[in-house]
Amino acid sequence: MARTFASPRHTALVNFLRKKREEKKGLTQAKVAKRLGRYQSYVTDYERGQKRIDAVELVNIAAAIGFDPIEAIQVIKRVK
Repeated sequence: MARTFASPRHTALVNFLRKKREEKKGLTQAKVAKRLGRYQSYVTDYERGQKRIDAVELVNIAAAIGFDPIEAIQVIKRVK
């Protein structure tokens, strides 16, 4: 199996997460980090594609931003 870090699907997920956060006016990286109980650098790292996101993290990030994590799965399923 190919590495997932920096793969087209990983890039699509990173872009999707950044877009979902930016769609929520006023939702900063710092606010998402606080909701996750993490430092802002955690959000910065995954939004820059410098961190792999596992399934549990995806569910937590989705809850912090306010979307259904299935949306993210659907996006990355479409990428080859």
